[in-house]
Amino acid sequence: MKASAKIICLVLSVVLLSALFLTPAAAEPAATGRTPVRVSACVAGDNGRTVGFCWYTAEKADSVVTLFDESGAVVRATLSDPVCEEWEGMWMHKVTASALPENAQLTYTVGDGSSTVTGTVKTGRADDTVKFIEIADVQASSAENFEKGAATLNAAFETLPDFDFVANCGDFTNDSTNEEWDLYDASFGEMNRTYLLAPVSGNHDGFGVANWFNNMFNLDTRESVQTKNGVNYSFDYGNAHFAVLNTNDCLNVSKPQLKWLKNDMNSTDKDWKIVFIHKSPYTLGKDGKWPDALQLQKTLTKVCDETNVDLVIGGHDHQYLRTKPLTGNKLDPNGVTYLLSGTAGSKRYEIREFLAEHFMPKAFIDALVVQKDGYGNYWNGSDWRSTDERNIGGCYNTVQIEGGKLTLNAYIFGDQSHESMPIDHLELTKKTGENKITFTGDNTTSKFAYAAGSVASYVSLAVYAFTNWLPRFLALVPELIYSVAVYDTF
Repeated sequence: MKASAKIICLVLSVVLLSALFLTPAAAEPAATGRTPVRVSACVAGDNGRTVGFCWYTAEKADSVVTLFDESGAVVRATLSDPVCEEWEGMWMHKVTASALPENAQLTYTVGDGSSTVTGTVKTGRADDTVKFIEIADVQASSAENFEKGAATLNAAFETLPDFDFVANCGDFTNDSTNEEWDLYDASFGEMNRTYLLAPVSGNHDGFGVANWFNNMFNLDTRESVQTKNGVNYSFDYGNAHFAVLNTNDCLNVSKPQLKWLKNDMNSTDKDWKIVFIHKSPYTLGKDGKWPDALQLQKTLTKVCDETNVDLVIGGHDHQYLRTKPLTGNKLDPNGVTYLLSGTAGSKRYEIREFLAEHFMPKAFIDALVVQKDGYGNYWNGSDWRSTDERNIGGCYNTVQIEGGKLTLNAYIFGDQSHESMPIDHLELTKKTGENKITFTGDNTTSKFAYAAGSVASYVSLAVYAFTNWLPRFLALVPELIYSVAVYDTF
């Protein structure tokens, strides 16, 4: 059995690696001198009152952050020791500002004190409301496609102008090179300096491009099980607790990270529990036939069920799909809702009909929209090929929580119309004040525990692939062949 597990693990690794592009040589940085570029302000806990600033310069320089209130007075904040480290031919800077005033619109400057860039950030308030925007999978390589992704996010700003933060569920670029991050900054940079960001590591941000994700953002890594290919972290905002997972960790989510998630969700009494993730466990996209994401239907969902998670929002498969509430992979009106959030970019996947009933029952689907040009599909309850040309565009989601009510709205920003069209609406309600804290211990992971857990995670994935995934995959092969022959869809 051990030999079989090793063989399956090796085969899985080769298959998954073959889906990725080789990382090209890094381009010359677009930045010059000590002028900051790639500026981001990330939520780092404490209800939006702790902010992690990160930026880059072409030359080595001091790392200085100054914050001002609306009157122009300097805000007294607790600033971490500055970080300035060389990374891929540039200089990375990090400073964390904590103990910021609540419910404040602050202006900040980052730089060395003379060469600076200005931005704004809104801190959280002590009430039971929170509003956020979510996008995923810009995954661009060209300036044109980065601009399309930026236009989608800008449309979201117009739809929900009073949002508190933006969650990006991964794949910021395609190959995570200096050239692509510079293109990303050229398109998104001005917007990025106006909001708090909660970034999620996608496979194109961390798998095979070690340390890029953690070096692009300043996050709270104290409890992250590792930081080489992504970061897991959590934060509170309003009456909600958010956990951010890293699905590059042992090809999906490692056993140590699942343990961290369980403890993290049991350590909060916030009314709403929400998980951000890159690889989605429920999908009918092109990656929905491989075991890495599918195993999450067994492992991640169990933890979410046990800890009363309300909503899981992910990306990776470049189409919009929302499940009905599920518990134990069965329909349950009191269960967890899973959202595959569509792509904000221009790389879009059509439906893989052959996956239905093999890896995901049709009965689980509450909403399904495919953005791909030439398809524009949506699920009408019986027909996979209902079409609406207005579906062709970038996707974004808005979520608003007020007390015991959560409202999610999904939109397509049309490629041709340049207008936002609603494609989905969800309301969840619950009694507040019922979540209790049941974990108060240390939630960090030792290097030894992580190493041991990683071995167990790979073995578990191999066993799952051999005993669970493979028989189901072989059963769908005839339908897959038909899909390739008739629709040229694999």
